[in-house]
Amino acid sequence: MEATARVKYVRITPRKANQILELIRGKDVESATNILHFTPKNGAKIAEKLLKSAVANAVNREGKVRVADLVVRTAIVGAGPTMKRFLPRAQGRATPLLKRTSHITITVGTRDQVRG
Repeated sequence: MEATARVKYVRITPRKANQILELIRGKDVESATNILHFTPKNGAKIAEKLLKSAVANAVNREGKVRVADLVVRTAIVGAGPTMKRFLPRAQGRATPLLKRTSHITITVGTRDQVRG
């Protein structure tokens, strides 16, 4: 049994989001939630909310799933569109600012399905 949750166009760079997702890959849902709750990064709130959504999707899909048996199977981040802005500089120049966005996907599954 597998359930997925996805959030798109999140205003966080993919590199920073991936640092947070590395903390929870392969962990059980309860410990992953605790890790995200006490991680002092802004992206941890987004990932925690997304993890809760994936768990809710699993319960809604199957109905009799024990949350204690769920494990974070995959947690991936992809690059979304980049907003291009310009910052005025000296002597009439301009510096580009790239405001990157991310698409984050978390998949949870039961413990017996996890490989490796």
